[in-house]
Formats: sequence, structure tokens, C-alpha cells
Amino acid sequence: MNAEEQDGRRLPANGAESVLTGLKSNGVDYLFANAGTDFPPIIEALASLDVSQVPQAITIPHETASVGMAHGYYLVTGKPQAVMVHVNVGLANAAMGVINAASDNVPVIVMSGRTPITESGRLGSRITPIQYGQEMYDQASLVSNVTKFHYEMRYPEQGAALVARAAALAKSEPKGPVYLSLPREPLAAPIETPQQPAEARPVATRAFPDLEAIAIAAEWLAKATSPVVLCQRGDTDGVLGQRLSEFCNRHGIGVAEPFTIRNVMASSDPMFLGYDAKAAMQGADVVVVLDSGVPWIEALHAPSSDVKVIHVGADPHFARMPVRGYKTDLAIAADPVAAVEALAAAMTASGGDTETRRTTIAARAAERREKARAEAEAGCAGPMTAEWMSRCLSDAIDDRAVVFSELGVVPGAMDVAGPNRIFNNPHSGGLGWALPAALGAQLADRERLVAACIGDGSYIFANPVACHQIAEALELPVLTIIKNNGMWNAVRRSVVGAYPQGVAVRANTMPLTSLEPAPDYLKVAEASRAHTERVEHGRDLPAALGRAIDVIRSERRQAVLDVRIAVSEKN
Repeated sequence: MNAEEQDGRRLPANGAESVLTGLKSNGVDYLFANAGTDFPPIIEALASLDVSQVPQAITIPHETASVGMAHGYYLVTGKPQAVMVHVNVGLANAAMGVINAASDNVPVIVMSGRTPITESGRLGSRITPIQYGQEMYDQASLVSNVTKFHYEMRYPEQGAALVARAAALAKSEPKGPVYLSLPREPLAAPIETPQQPAEARPVATRAFPDLEAIAIAAEWLAKATSPVVLCQRGDTDGVLGQRLSEFCNRHGIGVAEPFTIRNVMASSDPMFLGYDAKAAMQGADVVVVLDSGVPWIEALHAPSSDVKVIHVGADPHFARMPVRGYKTDLAIAADPVAAVEALAAAMTASGGDTETRRTTIAARAAERREKARAEAEAGCAGPMTAEWMSRCLSDAIDDRAVVFSELGVVPGAMDVAGPNRIFNNPHSGGLGWALPAALGAQLADRERLVAACIGDGSYIFANPVACHQIAEALELPVLTIIKNNGMWNAVRRSVVGAYPQGVAVRANTMPLTSLEPAPDYLKVAEASRAHTERVEHGRDLPAALGRAIDVIRSERRQAVLDVRIAVSEKN
């Protein structure tokens, strides 16, 4: 073995090779890349190194899509991926995706080139006018407010070590995106003394709860007449959903998922009270807020002062949120699964009438499901309601399918088999998230049915030309449903809520909300050879979904449905 090889594999010769081999050794399978003039060292390194030493680089024609794909890939695998974009302008496009990842505590290794620092004299120095126009005093400031770690590479031998540190921080709780700025000079510069490969750094162990705090929480829950757990998301393996179901069914505790991000409970679970915070907390005397940044809206359905509220999570106070004043009687810092397991061990029995609690909650859960079914079926019209569309989609897909929703499905109208079947857009609200996230999930599991259900406005934000090109180029047969109501209905609803008797509400067309005249969205998809259909009436949707899914399964081709939806005050 010479100084430049180890185990028959060439050691990194420059900064770019060090970065790429560092990504691979830290478990990164894919590098979602949108290249620019800062990429030559990266491209040369990809061509020079053995494919087993580097992540698979994929050309993504828009930066928002690149971060969205990494986000979706993580949600179905639990494995963080890497993104690399072009200097400040590429990072600016990617910033919205980074904001979404931060809001959802999703680890993504985000990298961008950086305009060459030197004008001459070094390999990688400036060679084009654009490299003067793109330099910033503080490029990291574009994302530093929402990343856990950010740093600019200085020397070529730093590459793998920086990646290892960034990856460990991204994957440790509370998880989130990290950022590395990569100037051309250290990427291109040779490593003068060959180094041993940098080892992956371990993820920080999960936090276990303080047992005295658990004992207090267990006592409150045991003595409660009507306790409830509010939970907005679970882990990527679905363990929290399983443990929570076991615990709550044993002790007669209701569970609700208000403003859900990643669904936790099966729809049929007897303790599942749905997605409405106000309904779930009706009569509650103890509320456990389990890893939920926004458990309720203070102005609408805050619990009364005599209700005990327990916040549990890796960061139960959600330090990243500048304003968050929810009532808190007990805050327990802990991994949510570990906390539920500790509560289960502490509550050997409930002090109250557990069977009565269990029976009461099961009756409420069954009533909710029946009401949701009837409401959905009543919406089979032309145009149909979002509830009917959601019910039809739920009936058409199998138990392993996953749905990425962005102002799309109504979770309460659906029947899901378990956790992590519905992923909603993060509360940060960076639009254009669901379609590329669905593409990332499809890349992670090509045999799984993956659907993106998105509003027409969100579809425009998703850069659909880029997304459909990605779907065709990578053979990712995602089902896309465009929920078409011809407007920014979320904006319209917010105006109605703020000024119910206002002039804007009475106007024939509310200012700044209409998307008419609507383009023919299907032609965008047809340009990438997608199967397309337009559905105007609810009765036609089940058959259209069946045809689309058949194309996906038999032809391995993407399918897009433009579904006309009635304007609603709720969804």
C-alpha cells in the first residue's frame, strides 16, 4: 500500500474528493445537485473517484426541488441526504426548502459553492465576470438563522472532517439542517499529506426523561377524569405511534393530532380522536403536548386555567420559536418514545375508572369516523369537496402508500393504516414542498405508491416543469393530484376570518386571491410524458384514480390528475 491508497482505494487528493468521500462515509446515498461555475472540482472528483467512494450525484434542475427531495427521502427512510447548489443565487433558491426542513426538524446536509476568494494565483481563482457579481460579505446569512451549524471550508484537508461534524449535528436532537460553504480554492487545492479517511461521528444518544418529572406526570394522568395527548409528528420508524397506542389504550387516554405534520395514529385506533384540537380537548383536565410546536391556537381554543398541561419533547419549549406562550405546568426534556415508555412503566394502574374512560373515548372516536364518512360522501358532486377527494384517494391506495399533502387532503376524511402515511407541509409554509418531497420518497422506495396532493397555487410554486422532468428522468412514477379551486383559498379564508363583514368578502372577486385564468396544468405534465386526466365531478374520481394507479404500476410512468374542487371555508 502506498501513501495514497488504503485497502486498494485511493485516498482523497484534494478538498472536493475529501468532501465527497466524507459524505459517503457518513451514510449519504444521494447528492441532489444543481451545478454552477463553482462545481468544476466537485465534477472532476465525481469522475475520478470510484463510485463506491462517493454518493450518487443526481442533477436536479431547480434548487427548491433538491432540498424537497432530500426532505422526503428522510421522512420515509430516516437517512439524511445531501444537497449542493450554486453559490449565493442557488442558495437563495434553496433557502425556502431549508426553512421547511428546519421547521420539521429534518436533517439535511446543505452545501453551496462560494465565489472564488482570490482573483489570481491559485487553482480555482476567478475566471468569469459572474464571480465578481455573486460574492457576498456573509453568504451563510441566507440560511444561518435556520440551520444548526454553518461554516466555510478553509483548507482542502478539512473536507471530510467538516462533513462528519455537520452530519452528527444534523442527526442529533433536536434534528435539523446544516450548511457548509465551499469556496473553489480549497475544493481544488491538493492535500499535501495524504490522510486517513475521517470516521463518521456518532449521533448523540437519545435523551431519557427525569424520572421525578415522569412520576408527577403519571400521577396527574392516573387521577385525571379525561386526559388527552396532543401529538403532531412521530419518528420515521413509526415507533412512537405504536408505543402511544399501546399506552393510551391500556389507560384510556385520548389522542389527537391537531395541525398534523407526520401522522402518528391509525385512523381506526379506538383512542384516536382525530385532528381537531378544540374537540379533543373538550372536557380534558390533563393535556400532554407530545413534541408538538403548535398544539392549539391560543386565540381559539386554549385550555382553561385549571387544566394541567405537560409539554414533552427533545426541546419541550421549542427554543427556535421566538414567540410561544402556551400554558406549561410541567416541561419534560426527553425523546418522545422514551418518555411514553417511561410513563407506561410508571403508570402500573390508573387511579380513576380506566374502563369508563376507555369506553367513552372509543365511542367519541367511532362517532367522529362515522361523521367524517358521511360528510365525505355528501361531497360527491361537481365540483366535489376536498373531503370526498380525500376519501376517494384513501380508498384507492394500499396500506403502504404514502401521501404528501400541501393544502391538499383532509386527513380526517381518510382511513390510514398506521403512522407515517400522511405527510403534511411543515408549519413554515414554504410552498412547493410536497411534490419534490414525494419524488424523494419515491426514489427511496421505488415499489411504494407515493402520491402528492397539492393545491393549484402550491403546484405552481413547486416548479412543475422541473419536478415532472425529474420524475421522467429518474423514472419516479409519482401520482400527483392537483386540488384545483382556481384561487389562493387559504388567503381568502384568512381574510374571511379577519374581516367577516368586510368589503373584500362581499366583492365578486376578492383582491389578490384569484388564479384565473388558470393555465392548463396538464399540458405541463404531458410535456414530460405523464398520464393525465381532468376530473370535474366527484362520481368520476374513483375510476380516474384507478386508471392513474394502473399506469403507475404497469407502465412505471408518472400520473397527474387535475381535480376540480369546490371552494370551502374549512379546507
